Amino acid sequence: MRDRARALFIDLDGVLRRWDPAPMIAVEVKYGLKPASLLETAMSWDIYRPAMAGEITDAEWMSLVATRLPLGDDESAAAVAEWQAYRGEVDPEALAFVREVRAAGRPVAIATNATDRLRGDLDALGLTGEVDLVISSWELKVHKPAPEFFTEACVLVGQLPRHVLMVDDDDRVIRGARSSGLSGYRWTGSEHVPYLRKVLDLPE
Repeated sequence: MRDRARALFIDLDGVLRRWDPAPMIAVEVKYGLKPASLLETAMSWDIYRPAMAGEITDAEWMSLVATRLPLGDDESAAAVAEWQAYRGEVDPEALAFVREVRAAGRPVAIATNATDRLRGDLDALGLTGEVDLVISSWELKVHKPAPEFFTEACVLVGQLPRHVLMVDDDDRVIRGARSSGLSGYRWTGSEHVPYLRKVLDLPE
């Protein structure tokens, strides 16, 4: 039987932060772009990976996105700027879970693939003070699901991997966490919080 988790790593996007597609679609409609084309362009591996691994800044990443849009230079820059203006919303149920974990004395870290814009986003979303630690791929210079990310993250939180639970919405990250010795659980919503409470041995 696995040891009970003593610390929680929680992902930001898709778990603590959710995205309403409407504001992003509105930008694409305004500029005559195909639906989801901005996101698909931004997620192109050759520019997404270096942005997450701390090799380029968020501004440089977005500049590369703009160069790939089928618009003029000024329009492309404007479209990207408007698309980036929306920074998502906090998922209240995920935040309530984080607060419950911390109230029980378990440290909580946001462990996320992100750019150098992360800290400002967390401040704007009111999340900075809601966790004990922020572990960013941009700052570590390695991104999930690389084993080095989890190894360094566990060192930072001061726990052995077997004592850490990783909650993420990406199957690849969960597999990577488990391969690195952590417990891993794929987040699909708050319906499984009772199970996660047991993994963390929280009081009833």
